[in-house]
Amino acid sequence: MAITSRDVARLAGVSQPTVSRALRGDPRVATETRMRVESAVAALGYVPSEAGRSLVTRTTKRVGIVVSDLTNPFYPHLIGPLHDTLEKHGYRMMVFTERSDSQISIEQLVDGSVDGLVLLTSNVGSELPTELNRRRIPFVFLNRESGQGLGDAAVVDNQLGGRMAAARLTALGHRRIAGIFGPLETSTGRDREMGFRLELADAGIGLVPDLTRHGPFEFKTGYQAMTELLALPEPPTAVFCGNDVVAIGAVNAALSKGVRIPDEVSLIGFDDIPMAAWEVFRLTTIGHDLEKMAAAAAQLLVERLRGGVDSSPRRVVLEPQLIERSTLGAPAL
Repeated sequence: MAITSRDVARLAGVSQPTVSRALRGDPRVATETRMRVESAVAALGYVPSEAGRSLVTRTTKRVGIVVSDLTNPFYPHLIGPLHDTLEKHGYRMMVFTERSDSQISIEQLVDGSVDGLVLLTSNVGSELPTELNRRRIPFVFLNRESGQGLGDAAVVDNQLGGRMAAARLTALGHRRIAGIFGPLETSTGRDREMGFRLELADAGIGLVPDLTRHGPFEFKTGYQAMTELLALPEPPTAVFCGNDVVAIGAVNAALSKGVRIPDEVSLIGFDDIPMAAWEVFRLTTIGHDLEKMAAAAAQLLVERLRGGVDSSPRRVVLEPQLIERSTLGAPAL
């Protein structure tokens, strides 16, 4: 039979409520009593029931992570730091994964199985943050935002990153520049493209329609778009990609056509996922600290769950930086 807190109480010579208070760290429990309880726990191999604790505290100590695509190599690099920070504060993670916010059943998220949520892949105008806010369920945006001014957020300055990419390309002398951008319904896709276009405009360069592509932040988006761009009568000399996964797809497309990088075409990605630094890619990219961003989101949510902040949404915005590797060079003469 399973060991219960009553067994611990009998061995320690205390009441069952005293065992519960001692294991919760209640300061009213004397040190000597707490030590007897801990010794009894160790001797019996007792594991406290989370269900029982939840009934007493009315919290689950679990946080839900909402992410649309775990096959994308970007997101696992956020989930690891999220787990570490949440665990440090005594929370466990549950992952909810669907292809989009609209496919996630709100009942899954509000049934009391989690105390709060981290939203990794929200789209602009998503109904999910509005519904969570209405139900007073704490949540935080990580990487993307809904653009509705709801909820805390930990993000990178995407518009600045787009500007940095364009500034570097124009400084090298590129004029026929293409963009393979992410979805317009995402804050990351929208803001990176906006910054890129604004910086090109400041340099007197227009981003013409035949040099512009949009698609999901996926390998095949970069591969297909790059194939089309290289087939143009006058291909671009440089391409900015909405993220590193798209850029890696573009690299593969160029190599499959025998196009040399950066001798014939330069490439810049965004995010600096670890794969971007692999010797086989050596991708120039707009980087930011993924671990710091994820840890900041977890910290924001924990503070919200503990009730230590007012109702005003807070934002942690990381500054990006250009990380030059081997996919960037001056245009061929």
